[in-house]
Amino acid sequence: MELPPVSDGKRSAASGSAPATAMPVGSSCVGEKTVAPRIAVLVPCHNEETAVAKVVADFRTALPTATVYVYDNASTDRTAELALAAGAVVRREPRKGKGNVVRRMFADVEADIYVLVDGDATYHAASAATMVDKLQFDLLDMVNGARITQESVVSRAGHRLGNRILTGIVAMVFGNRIQDMLSGFRVLSRRFVKSFPALSTGFEIETELTVHALELRMPVDEVATPYGSRPDGSNSKLSTIKDGIRILLSIVRLLKEERPLLFFGAIAAFCALLSLVLAYPLFVTYFATHLVPRFPTAFLSAAIMLLAFLSLCAGFILDTVTRGRLEMKRMRYLSFPVSR
Repeated sequence: MELPPVSDGKRSAASGSAPATAMPVGSSCVGEKTVAPRIAVLVPCHNEETAVAKVVADFRTALPTATVYVYDNASTDRTAELALAAGAVVRREPRKGKGNVVRRMFADVEADIYVLVDGDATYHAASAATMVDKLQFDLLDMVNGARITQESVVSRAGHRLGNRILTGIVAMVFGNRIQDMLSGFRVLSRRFVKSFPALSTGFEIETELTVHALELRMPVDEVATPYGSRPDGSNSKLSTIKDGIRILLSIVRLLKEERPLLFFGAIAAFCALLSLVLAYPLFVTYFATHLVPRFPTAFLSAAIMLLAFLSLCAGFILDTVTRGRLEMKRMRYLSFPVSR
């Protein structure tokens, strides 16, 4: 994938016309007046003292008009102190877990455009200007930073494989519009942030962000961004197996909540098939002898078939409920103006 050029905030007019007037990154014109949106860079951090100062400095350079917020998530090192010295607004969230700190950031910070990025200095800060411009000029609600790994050592093979598998599962169920679901680098509109329920507590928050956008059919896009190694002395907080299982369970939960007819319909189909498999020998015997010699098997088969019908009924009922919830979320989302 070819990397896009980093935006300098300039846009050219159509071919044959004079070039457009240069504007600050993320600005828009209303009549003759240039309006600069409020941009907030949100950096959740847990024990990132070796990287946080660089992250703050890089994003202050890439987005000079933005305010950088570092949320110290129960760190036991000098993360908060170094972030404050680097020029960030530092706040604290004592409950551990990325989902907890993202929920707190979305609730506390008021802005027009939000740049969400991990505090491990692995993401390309210079790409933020391109992503902000794309969000505004294309009237999007989310621009995802699709990671392009330049070095073979920057991420474990288990992480890469897990990302592909989990992204593929979400693509099959909710739509194939995001290629790097677990990226920690996103630019979000105000109406995305303020309509996002944020129910997750840990690293499954990226999955919830993606499904929220896909379920509401928001305009989203991706920008390829370089992804580098962590600084020396910085360790990943993501466990390949433990957090991978949590993310998978989160996908199952979201499937149950957002696609109940598919979820309970699949259970109904499995139960019905199992019931028919158990009942088949009984029917064969009955038609041959007009006797049912195995009553326990017959009762079990009938009970499983009843479970199948109950599951299917639950799916239909919950699908109606989910549609009502989706309409309410859509109306809440539309209550905020588009980011320009």
